[in-house]
Amino acid sequence: MKKTVFLFPGQGSQSVGMCHDFYQEFDFVREIFDMAQEITKINLSKLCFKGPMEELTKTVNLQPAVTAVNLSLLAAIEKENISPDFTAGHSLGEYSALCSSQIISKEDAMRLVFKRGALMHREAEKNKGAMAAIVGLAIDDVRQLVAGVQSGEGAVSVANHNAKTQIVITGSPDQVKQACAMASSKGARAIPLKVSGAWHSELIKGAEEEFTDFLDSVDFKADNNSLVFNVTADFASEPDEIRSIMAQQLCSPVRWYDSMLKLEAQEVELFVEVGPGRVLSGLSKKILPKKYHEKILNINSLKSFENFLKTAHTI
Repeated sequence: MKKTVFLFPGQGSQSVGMCHDFYQEFDFVREIFDMAQEITKINLSKLCFKGPMEELTKTVNLQPAVTAVNLSLLAAIEKENISPDFTAGHSLGEYSALCSSQIISKEDAMRLVFKRGALMHREAEKNKGAMAAIVGLAIDDVRQLVAGVQSGEGAVSVANHNAKTQIVITGSPDQVKQACAMASSKGARAIPLKVSGAWHSELIKGAEEEFTDFLDSVDFKADNNSLVFNVTADFASEPDEIRSIMAQQLCSPVRWYDSMLKLEAQEVELFVEVGPGRVLSGLSKKILPKKYHEKILNINSLKSFENFLKTAHTI
């Protein structure tokens, strides 16, 4: 098989019904959901398959739910004895990537995302936040823009650099609103996002110390330069370094655009989104040259999984 990367989505990719066909088809998927439900005490199968969407999208539920789906689809691939050369995950999805690279176990990934979701929810309850997508400005322009609306009473910063001119900002509602107005005045589109907190911002900094302590309870293994991390858009090998990066990830920007360029530089030939939705596939098509577009695949249903297997066995 050609040089391959598995990409794992995070919050924003969910839908009611996700992974139901895999759950019905495979015992090992049901076992992953059972494990996740034992750790979280949340009926994740009911939330994923029946909703309601309002409950599913609460971050305390959503983080383990999306991770259970990602890990189930990854397990289906692993049963076929297929493994990637590289992995990456967008924000929450990075925990699934850690599993794919065998840096942490599936059980520890579930414990981490459940704790992460609970802490993020707690901080969002304390500090009201907002996020918005800015489309049409380069990263330096957005950084300059948010710097112009910083104040002592609020905060705004870059949350995700998703594509060259697709950037998400995060912070206090008034400051995010001001930044959006400035972006619009410069000809960009500013799109408020339906989120329950200001993720990847100083407003959830109160979760960082407790989450760092929780990370210390998890066994991290060394990596052979297979995972491109959100915080650095680069590889890391030593367990302590990886643990430190994951502690920083909570409040640091997601450097997805730079991460994808890093993977392109590694001469990756097949990009496979493993998880619900098509968010990362869409971003890949915006970032990568057109010659790659036929080699960007999704695995989010049994049909797409079968298509991936056919492709994997013919290239």
